[in-house]
Amino acid sequence: MDKFAQLKTLREHRQYAEDKHEASREAYERDYSRLIHSPTFRRLQGKSQVFGAGTGDYYRTRLTHSLEVAQIARQAAKSLLTRHPEIREEQADSPGLIIHPEVVECASIAHDFGHPPFGHKGEEVLASILDDWIASKTTEALRGKSVTEQEYERIHGEMRAKYEHFEGNAHNFRLIMFLEKRENLDGLNLCDAVLLGINKYPYSGIDNKKGLYEREWQYIRDIRHRWGIPDGKTTLEAQLMDLCDDIAYSAHDLEDGIKAGKIEVHEHFMNDPHIHKLIIEKIMTLEDWFWKDWEYDGIALKVEEVLTAYLRVWREKLPTCGNDYSRTRREVKAYWVNHFVSQLGVINEADWKKITFVSHGREDDDMLRTVSVLKSFAWVTMIRDLRVQRLQKRSEWIIRRLWKAFIDQETSMAIMPSDWLQRFQQDQASDHPVWTWERMIIDYIAGMTDAFAEKIYNELYGLKVGSIYDVD
Repeated sequence: MDKFAQLKTLREHRQYAEDKHEASREAYERDYSRLIHSPTFRRLQGKSQVFGAGTGDYYRTRLTHSLEVAQIARQAAKSLLTRHPEIREEQADSPGLIIHPEVVECASIAHDFGHPPFGHKGEEVLASILDDWIASKTTEALRGKSVTEQEYERIHGEMRAKYEHFEGNAHNFRLIMFLEKRENLDGLNLCDAVLLGINKYPYSGIDNKKGLYEREWQYIRDIRHRWGIPDGKTTLEAQLMDLCDDIAYSAHDLEDGIKAGKIEVHEHFMNDPHIHKLIIEKIMTLEDWFWKDWEYDGIALKVEEVLTAYLRVWREKLPTCGNDYSRTRREVKAYWVNHFVSQLGVINEADWKKITFVSHGREDDDMLRTVSVLKSFAWVTMIRDLRVQRLQKRSEWIIRRLWKAFIDQETSMAIMPSDWLQRFQQDQASDHPVWTWERMIIDYIAGMTDAFAEKIYNELYGLKVGSIYDVD
């Protein structure tokens, strides 16, 4: 078998062998179909991007955001392949150093599958619930005992391993490798290349808070070992997907903010000292390497530079769009997407390669900071908006009270869907169960759309009672 065939075999390998009845379609085409026809994909239309899902017929949801990321990533992949032949399947040295447009598109479609209801707030609340539960179970196990700090940490570690944690990227893999159903298999049984294309954080959740749950990590770790990927590194396809997600966020969410009136593109607003201060404070909380050692005054200059550039582009586009704000919004969005994508390239990085913004053959960390400023601008003008904050406060109450309603196994089995109870019973009968009851409840809540979480909350707590014939 030649090198190309070996790499292709590794990349198209699936966790569970399948028959060849679908040989008329390429492996990644089948994966794309499985993803977009999955219930999880459809549920993205009911999950918040920035504004609550259902806020209006214009604003982005997780579904439209994912489709936009996929489109940007596919075009970026094609552009990179023309300029960097070494990342083509026929010429690459490693299965992880290849760019295939369909793999990147699949990864982009699935990159937000694991987001719970109510956006990042929902993720934060579910993580907090599990952390509190682990702490309480640790205290319960040690009650009445005098133990050392080391003993406490040991018991806490055991509880952490038992109940794990919640993180949206990790939940991606719980969905596509366990919760989704395909014939007699758990999960969608995607190609290894697609799985690694989705995997931005190649760690166990025990070692890194953004890492995977243990069941899924065991398989992902094995693929990485077979592929010879260095620790902490990701495939080029995962890197490209992640960058295109940032590009979409920095350009598209600003467009939504302008449409909603949360961002006003004029000199007074763009130079508002309070907004600049909020952006700087947000950036100073980030852990991105390209902001390391940057002080307040330096960040302030960069923020001013980027917002001045944004205003300049707006003013240039406005007259060419006939002073039509709607057209201008779209043209400015397109400008920034094209500006960022055109700067993408591939560089060598120690014993691996990296997709990043490139200028004169070197990584352009200033461009990374520009994207970061625009993302932070979107964050402080929308996420910190009064009404968004009120929605987030309400969403926290909803999620915490759903948890309380379902946490007691004896009393809540009667209000759980039968298919979830059946999966739980099957899991408990297996040699290596994935779930505790509490962990299953977290996964159940995480799969809800914003509207479905509200519906169940209202049914349980009497604010609005639907018909018993409603289909859950």
